[in-house]
Amino acid sequence: MSQDQKTALDALLRELPLDLGGDLDVQRPLVEELMRQAPLADDVTLADRTLGGIAVVDIGFSGNNPDALIFYLHGGAFAMGSARAGAGLASELARRAHARSVSVDYRLAPEHPFPAGVDDGLAAYRGLLDSGVAPARIAVAGESAGAGLVVGVLIAAREAGLPQPTAAVLFSPWVDLTLSGATTQTKAAVDPAVTSDGLRRRAGDYAGARDPAAGAISPLFADLRGLAPLLIQSGSHEVLLADATRLAAAAAEADVEVRLEVTPGVPHVFQAFAGILDEAEAALVNAGDFLHAHLEPAARPNPAG
Repeated sequence: MSQDQKTALDALLRELPLDLGGDLDVQRPLVEELMRQAPLADDVTLADRTLGGIAVVDIGFSGNNPDALIFYLHGGAFAMGSARAGAGLASELARRAHARSVSVDYRLAPEHPFPAGVDDGLAAYRGLLDSGVAPARIAVAGESAGAGLVVGVLIAAREAGLPQPTAAVLFSPWVDLTLSGATTQTKAAVDPAVTSDGLRRRAGDYAGARDPAAGAISPLFADLRGLAPLLIQSGSHEVLLADATRLAAAAAEADVEVRLEVTPGVPHVFQAFAGILDEAEAALVNAGDFLHAHLEPAARPNPAG
């Protein structure tokens, strides 16, 4: 059954007219459609507001714990996607973590290149802290470029003297915009949706005139010391696999608590397809359990009052 599911998902992704490096007027609607493959459950509610002057979407559902929150950054190669389009995956992760979620509508490249995405994420995170939410009750998560931004925001928060959240989950992180990972070549034939050429064009949009090897742009090359505990999940059938494995190694070398999970035979951000892929559901459960374990002690009522 699992192999049949993997084959069907691979075929679905290959049939999409998606060209990551294509004209954004065409590709942005296609990416929004792809992100909505993780559908919203009937009990999910979305509400627009701002945090620190940045547009965000509050994501709630029946029975969520209001005292535990996941701060989410959507994917889309820094140039596509939106908080609402990514709300399906964000809500499913939050449900398994027994938490509510807030997803950030950060500005997109090339209209708003680096540092706009990191600046917006940091401003929204600071706004969340300023609103009175304790950092121990906040976890952060993101997928693809959004996962890269998560690492960038954690670093920026550290540099700004802000407390780290309790933990972070990274789905298929893109953290090396130089595309120096070996799997950009060795996994090209088996990745059904993402290409190195497409990533290279979007990396240029995001980095602009700046050096893509700078740690602020490619956090794989940054100082990772003092970051929150990380769970990194990737599929073995994606060109960005080496970003995940090298980030885990770099975090471990920096004395960051880190767990790496690589699922065989599945593509980029496979967690979005939990409705049709058993491995995606298992990965979401693992990610939710990881976040819940870090969030639950802080959210538990203090018997001393």
